[in-house]
Amino acid sequence: MGMRREAREHAVQFLFQCDLNAPDNLDGALDHFWESQRQAALAKASDGKATWGETVALPPPSTAEATLRLFSDPLIRGTLEHLAESDAIIVKHAKNWDITRMAAVDRNILRLAIYEMLYRDDIPPVVSINEAVDIAKKFSTEASGKFVNGILDKVRGELMRPAREATRKS
Repeated sequence: MGMRREAREHAVQFLFQCDLNAPDNLDGALDHFWESQRQAALAKASDGKATWGETVALPPPSTAEATLRLFSDPLIRGTLEHLAESDAIIVKHAKNWDITRMAAVDRNILRLAIYEMLYRDDIPPVVSINEAVDIAKKFSTEASGKFVNGILDKVRGELMRPAREATRKS
């Protein structure tokens, strides 16, 4: 799996978490989230030798972890900053769907992809759509992939920029 895909998956996980339990302190919540991701990865790497709840001194974040967070955090922050706008776009295109009744994972995948499509000129919209569909299939259902694709394709149709290329290089 590519670094950007993994970063997007982490972003969706954090957005899902925020959707269900909004944090009072975003910076603190992000720090806690990334620390828990590191602990889970280290526990998995140690093949379950650490016991649940055991406090382990963690090594400093690796370059790969730092790179993941460097890509993911702006996606998270941007998505949260433009939440009302993204939700309005989802409601506009999701005929006969109430956003609060939509699966929370699908809703947050859509929010992230819409943020990328509208505000991240360094990411081609078709990349955002493909990533969102694949993440929906992984974390939700096959039907969710089709649902996400349908909504995002409608959003792409309204964009005033090329769908297959970045307008600004990262």
